[in-house]
Amino acid sequence: MSEPIKHECGIAHIRLRKPLQYYIDKYGTHKYAVSKLYMMMQKQSNRGQDGVGVANIKIGVSPGKRYISRYRTINSNPVDEIFSKIARKYTKARKKEGYDPNDADWLKNNIGFSGESWLGHLRYGTHGKNSIESCHPFLRQNNWRSRNLVMAGNFNMTNVDELFDVLIGLGQHPKEKTDTVTVMEKIGHFLDEENQRIFDKYKNKLENSEVTEKIETEMDIQRILKRSFKDFDGGYALVGLLGHGASFVVRDPNGIRPAFKYIDDEVVVVASEKQAIKAAFNVNYDKISEIERGHALIIQRDGDYSEVPILKQKELAACSFERIYFSRGNDPEIYQERKMLGKLLVPQILKAINFDLKNTVFSYIPNSAEVSFLGMMQGLDEYLTRKQKEVIIDGKPSLEDIDNLLSFRPRVEKLVIKDAKLRTFIADDNSRDDLVANVYDTTYEVIRKGIDTLVVIDDSIVRGTTLEKSILKMLDRLEPKKIVVVSSAPQIRYPDCYGIDMSKIKEFVAFRAMQAMLKERLIENKMDEAYHKVLANIDSNKQPNFVQELYDQFTDDELSNKITDIVRPSDLKAELEVIYQTVDNLHKACPNNLGDWYFTGNYPTPGGMRVVNKAFMNFMEGKEVRAY
Repeated sequence: MSEPIKHECGIAHIRLRKPLQYYIDKYGTHKYAVSKLYMMMQKQSNRGQDGVGVANIKIGVSPGKRYISRYRTINSNPVDEIFSKIARKYTKARKKEGYDPNDADWLKNNIGFSGESWLGHLRYGTHGKNSIESCHPFLRQNNWRSRNLVMAGNFNMTNVDELFDVLIGLGQHPKEKTDTVTVMEKIGHFLDEENQRIFDKYKNKLENSEVTEKIETEMDIQRILKRSFKDFDGGYALVGLLGHGASFVVRDPNGIRPAFKYIDDEVVVVASEKQAIKAAFNVNYDKISEIERGHALIIQRDGDYSEVPILKQKELAACSFERIYFSRGNDPEIYQERKMLGKLLVPQILKAINFDLKNTVFSYIPNSAEVSFLGMMQGLDEYLTRKQKEVIIDGKPSLEDIDNLLSFRPRVEKLVIKDAKLRTFIADDNSRDDLVANVYDTTYEVIRKGIDTLVVIDDSIVRGTTLEKSILKMLDRLEPKKIVVVSSAPQIRYPDCYGIDMSKIKEFVAFRAMQAMLKERLIENKMDEAYHKVLANIDSNKQPNFVQELYDQFTDDELSNKITDIVRPSDLKAELEVIYQTVDNLHKACPNNLGDWYFTGNYPTPGGMRVVNKAFMNFMEGKEVRAY
């Protein structure tokens, strides 16, 4: 993607189902789980580099011994830093009296990060400053082991204000109004109540130490989660570790955020991406499955597990951006879907180049658009094969003509090169544009000046600024006849509120195009009409998306043409055309990830509708704030 957008976040959970000694004896090391977690987090580093955290819980250690360990960092190379720090802890332990790396009991009693339950998190922040306090996992501590909660997730809640009021209604005094703190405190409240319920049941019948054992074995985690999650509106895949060794993973009822599991006799594993599990445990993809939407995967202290309903399932709205951009492309399903996204664009591309393949050069924006580029080229090859058959069968060509026909291939060049060494964040506002213009470089002397058309595919076009300030100017120096920029994703028109850093509506080039066209056609008053509708419904829990009414004034092609005008540098000499994927073709390519609200405005939850209207209201009022 030429204009990277951030994503929140990646999770990795490993629960050893057997005692630690088992893994030492079988695999020859006590580092079995930590090594697997490291690999899972490295394979998901694409999901977050603002901060990383790891937590570990030991099961069954004696009172007076630490049983929860946690490290977090916001420094560069955060995954390596965290695991290097854990490794140094292991190294220092060698100096302790009685050190025995093959004795599980000694390790658990003397070294941190030697437990059976592991949780890793990779963070991309969607708002606020990047501080260590913002890094997951979060920890809610208590002297009762079963009241301790460690939590991390890939989520955004749209109704934080309402959830905050719920906590106040429960008698709490929250220290912050953020979705992470609010979610944790709400779960913590019902965790406390469940502890108290079982304690009250046995307090006059058993010694307190015996009651503690009853709490840890009889705790109804499904009940806790049902009560905790009933008011949540958002997309989430959330992991919680309880101090006594149980854990849970909950997925939202629309399946917006991804969560995959692998389970065998030795481990229960959960991650945001299948490829991370595949790489770490070398298992076949058919052994990895999704956690059902609206369900919780619950692992008890003894390692038994169940996947149970928490909330009523709603219409599946799995995030399509996971397939277009965020998830790693070497997942076999995602790889094929991205190729199909490129292939389905071929009819539009052929029209844009007037079917003149002989005088067209094809390329892509590195590096995430490479797979859709391969699909595009496959689609062009199939088109050529059909045309070659038609000519040979119906045209009765000469042998020379047949030879020329069969030897022809579309021209492919690597024209766009990203200079990773340039970092625009080091510049002040006045000089940043100069750096942006040089983030990309090109390959010279491969284009026939004034003759060739360039077709360059990107996986999405969000703001259009990099096109305008860098890529188009750079390609124009090659002096092509025409430049065709192709987006394998549809037009991004609406903000996301479920975990992607796309919250300010004015930044979208599609919104700017729509606004410009309203003005050109002298119907700009429709913006005011939509604004007053938003104000009139601002307190309603069931709001329509009033911004859709504005886009409905224009066809997709009209908006694409206006986007072309907006991103065109004033001094561009070549003809320019911008092409977008259609929503229908997106669904054909990614049939299991139909969440498309950023393209269509059809949000799967009421909170999403409120967010888009509030984002529009903020724009109309000139407020530079997030809408959720």
